[in-house]
Amino acid sequence: MTQAIVVMGVSGSGKSTVAEAVAEKLGVAFIEGDKLHPKSNVDKMSEGIPLTDEDRWPWLDLIGAELRKGSESNGVVVSCSALKKIYRDRLRKATGGPLAFVYLDGSLELLSRRMGERKGHFMPLSLLQTQLATLEVPTGEPGVVTVSIDATPEDIANNALSGLKTVTF
Repeated sequence: MTQAIVVMGVSGSGKSTVAEAVAEKLGVAFIEGDKLHPKSNVDKMSEGIPLTDEDRWPWLDLIGAELRKGSESNGVVVSCSALKKIYRDRLRKATGGPLAFVYLDGSLELLSRRMGERKGHFMPLSLLQTQLATLEVPTGEPGVVTVSIDATPEDIANNALSGLKTVTF
């Protein structure tokens, strides 16, 4: 199984929770991708302003550097929205080796409910529609596992791990 993994999806999909659980089960490092955002990105999102590609490039490059470091050591799982194929391709290139993606898939209703229940997160519910419009579902891309989020976090993490065992690049 590859030891460089991105748990991806829109806000409210459970990226951080699932990525942390997967990392723990694999015994590898977990990196919260949101913590790598520059303050300017966090400020924009907090104000309900969607990020542009130009806003995202430096952030994606930081994530890519962490993925490369992790893949060269004991492994790493990173939470990152990775909404567009061009973002995922940039991360693949930066990693320099096999990179798996776990795409967390859920309905608008479920995502909205989850976001409404979150406390202390900078991403407002108003940006969910923008993220869904930006999302390029990674169907058919190499190294991608799609997992439904209509389950408990434990089951989602276990389903992700099962899928990762069969992933091809």
